[in-house]
Amino acid sequence: MTNAATRAEALHLTGERTVPGIPEENYWFRRHEAAYLALLPHCADATVLEAGCGEGYGAGLIVQHARRVLALDYDVPTTEHVARRYPSVAVARANLAYLPLQDGAVDVVANFQVIEHLWDQDGFLAECFRVLRPGGKLLVTTPNRLTFTPDSDTPLNPFHTRELAPSEMDELLRAAGFTVAALNGLHHAESLRTVETRYGGSIIDAQLDVVMGSLPGQATWPAELLADVAAIRADDFAVHSDDLDASLDLVAVAVRP
Repeated sequence: MTNAATRAEALHLTGERTVPGIPEENYWFRRHEAAYLALLPHCADATVLEAGCGEGYGAGLIVQHARRVLALDYDVPTTEHVARRYPSVAVARANLAYLPLQDGAVDVVANFQVIEHLWDQDGFLAECFRVLRPGGKLLVTTPNRLTFTPDSDTPLNPFHTRELAPSEMDELLRAAGFTVAALNGLHHAESLRTVETRYGGSIIDAQLDVVMGSLPGQATWPAELLADVAAIRADDFAVHSDDLDASLDLVAVAVRP
């Protein structure tokens, strides 16, 4: 598919979500994709609810391994896009404050880069607990507040309501009744750290320098930076438990007793 065709098919970028197939957006897309790939084994042959599916690429990955996937989002154009682009995924519009499922209906709830957008995180987790069968798993990824918005409890991202540090994520899940089976962090792998040496040690800062102060879609990207960003792949990130406070994203697996 040509770049022009990819852009035409892509869901409109709002800053609230990332989408595949856009070179300038590829760092964020691959960063999210890496977390999905790390957690896919938990979805094998399972009935999975993705609560907050966004563009749908994650549900499209999960459905290749799961028995069935239901993807929920509140935005109508988003759900229409997911239904068109990922026809093997069942999709519905729903408010995540009230999941439209019976008690114990699913084996897995996937919630990737969503909980930081929610006003009632405790209420949402109570709903996840309700719709999961005993022994079912909640998979959560979210930006690590300690590195995403350092030195502030107020998110810099206008779409975020509350970001979480590792200890806060652990406490939130346990307070909702879950057992925390794993709490890992997503980091740049060595391959990406090597690329970063060309940008003063931070390819994130290099990208922000380009887009900050520019109108949406009108930033002028240096050719070398754009090429490096477009070449990033999911395996340029690593998910592990080392140095959790320094991780970029938190990657949690919680179990409903």
